[in-house]
Amino acid sequence: MIFDETIAKQIALLLLDAKAVKLAPNNPFTWASGWKSPIYCDNRVTLSFPSTRKIIAQSFAALAKQHYSNTTLIAGVATGAIAHGILVAEELQLPFAYIRASAKEHGLGNMIEGKVNVGDKVLVIEDLISTGMSSLKAVDALRAADTEVLGMAAIFTYGFEKASVSFEEKKCNLFTLTNYYFLLEAALETGYINANDMDSLNSWLLNPAEWGK
Repeated sequence: MIFDETIAKQIALLLLDAKAVKLAPNNPFTWASGWKSPIYCDNRVTLSFPSTRKIIAQSFAALAKQHYSNTTLIAGVATGAIAHGILVAEELQLPFAYIRASAKEHGLGNMIEGKVNVGDKVLVIEDLISTGMSSLKAVDALRAADTEVLGMAAIFTYGFEKASVSFEEKKCNLFTLTNYYFLLEAALETGYINANDMDSLNSWLLNPAEWGK
């Protein structure tokens, strides 16, 4: 679910301007899964732009105040959302922790790093939602630690149906600052892409596993 349409348009433009998102319908990228994709997203790039990272953090903070005002802990999903999560926690003056992709194989074997209390009400910050599997693994870890996960907030989502179904099954609310559709709209308005590219870019989302084959 988009948090705010005005913010969604602004963040989409910022992602394009920072080149955190690249669109190449005629020269697609290959993901680790083997999928051909006309889009590549790396929101960590936004951290190199002070005004952009500030706007993202403030947007997350506004979302938290509006929908999750009882939050007691901000948690970032490693590794892409650690820095963004810290910035949000700083905006809200709340404690911060982060969740590893898997438990450490040495030391205490932690999967969650930082002080987490039983009963903490957690807003999880993510940089990108694709299928949602790694993001929801973090939710599972927090729930296993006897915290209450209020929801997750992400900078960007591709909008895959698989992700929507997975979040529903896990009963985890998801808000995003922007998404694929707002990104395409912003790219078209700014001349990053042209009208001839739109059919190909829209068709990718309908069947990403087969697109480009």
